[in-house]
Amino acid sequence: MKRRDFIKTAPLAALPVVLSGMSIQALGASPMLAALAASAAANDHVLVIIQVVGGNDGLNTVIPLDQYSALSAARSNIMIPSGQVLALTGSTVTGLHPSMTGLQQMYNNGFLKIVQSVGYPNPSFSHFKATDIWVTAEDSNQTLTTGWNGRYLNYEYPNFPAGYPNTTMPDPLAIEIGTSLSPVFQGPSAAMAMAVTDPSSIYNLANGIQSSAPATPAGTELTYIREVAQQTNQYATVLATAYNAGSTTPSLYPTGSKLAGALQAVAKLISGGLKTKIYMVSTANDGTFDTHHSQVVSGATTTGTHAGLLQNLSDCIKGFHDDLTASGSADRVLGMTFSEFGRRILSNASVGTDHGAAAPLFIFGNKVLSGILGTNPQLPSAATVNDNIPMQYDFRSVYASILQDWLCVPKPDIDSVILLQNFQALPLIDATDCTTALHDINSKAGVTLISNSPNPFTTSTNITFTTAGGHTLVQVFDGSGHLLRNLIDQDMKAGDYRVTFENENYSTGVYYARFQNGVIQQVRTMAIAR
Repeated sequence: MKRRDFIKTAPLAALPVVLSGMSIQALGASPMLAALAASAAANDHVLVIIQVVGGNDGLNTVIPLDQYSALSAARSNIMIPSGQVLALTGSTVTGLHPSMTGLQQMYNNGFLKIVQSVGYPNPSFSHFKATDIWVTAEDSNQTLTTGWNGRYLNYEYPNFPAGYPNTTMPDPLAIEIGTSLSPVFQGPSAAMAMAVTDPSSIYNLANGIQSSAPATPAGTELTYIREVAQQTNQYATVLATAYNAGSTTPSLYPTGSKLAGALQAVAKLISGGLKTKIYMVSTANDGTFDTHHSQVVSGATTTGTHAGLLQNLSDCIKGFHDDLTASGSADRVLGMTFSEFGRRILSNASVGTDHGAAAPLFIFGNKVLSGILGTNPQLPSAATVNDNIPMQYDFRSVYASILQDWLCVPKPDIDSVILLQNFQALPLIDATDCTTALHDINSKAGVTLISNSPNPFTTSTNITFTTAGGHTLVQVFDGSGHLLRNLIDQDMKAGDYRVTFENENYSTGVYYARFQNGVIQQVRTMAIAR
């Protein structure tokens, strides 16, 4: 095609954005991004999301030392020796995988929050469906076409992208680096972010460098298309300006890591003054956490695939936080990890673990309320192939708490975005910078709020619980994490109550009663016997 013909047939506004060989897609409406943009006048907080792809084995990441006997019986071929588990300040019952020294230091210095057993009712063991659930915040029996970030942005900015960028928000609302655009940023009518497939391309963009095109007529036209696309990209200039103004310390990151490259680019853009509120990066280009086989080296279980993956994740997060600290940006940034699911309690004969349910996740930054939220999962003495970690915290409560206490989003708006009524407000973040919400810290630690008798039981059991008043939820899950019953789901007056759970021909085995009241949750292990 001749250049003049190209000009006639390809309006500039319709061009795909290709910068130095790097595909960039404009993001439409993301709920969390919207929350960030909506609160930009009140704070300059930034959220960085790290997707841990493949389904991480939480039991060999955050190791329950008080359950070590049951854990060893369930996974003797992959078990980490107790003497090599990394100690955490203030805890004698929980430690980290030996390769995670970076996160150990962050925890001990007060910059890391571990949230135990995060999941959702009726978990999916499919990578694709489980990922969709996490990025859309849908129920397991739903199919949503919008991301949880996208819904909020559409609510807050119904005319986006018309009129953007503007003086209030001149920069991209969100940026995803290292992969194609995730559905998390999809709004009802448009995407709300930019997707940068290769972090190095940001450097090329900032310095006007283009990857070479072939010395052919088609190559000449390709070069021209790239030039026009770069000139018409409404965010190219501000992205380049921020990148060139920012600072980074490459020596803080592990070498040869794609995740490190993505986080380093994020650190540079943040320190360079970009107003983008949400960034998302992925571990996908550094390997998969889908460790069905060869998770460890037989006879040397602290080494192997999982150890390498965890070390890379840990070192990258530590390097990123140290980089932000060096540039003076650390107070503005909160990070979180998520994986589509955990792994089963019982290891398999291939020295690996199969798809599971709930797992821990990490929240990190200067403003986290450091420590461990929740208790170590209670493990059966003789786990079967169907046994899973029961959910302690719904992942949507994590999202909602971040929206409320970091992005300063009013609770009524959160309810319409997360689609989870009466979510738990979790003590994750120092919310003093937000005027819309303050957290109540769990003052009931160590007090038993839910119990059952008889236990084990055959036909029925009486579940007793103590609520402080307000919305109260009592649920029963089976060993695979499937929700069997919502026994209580209502506002109640403070007091002691009892409800009966009937055995409706359920199979023998381990079951879980979960209690939720405000910020408080407890999980009670129950057993059905013959």
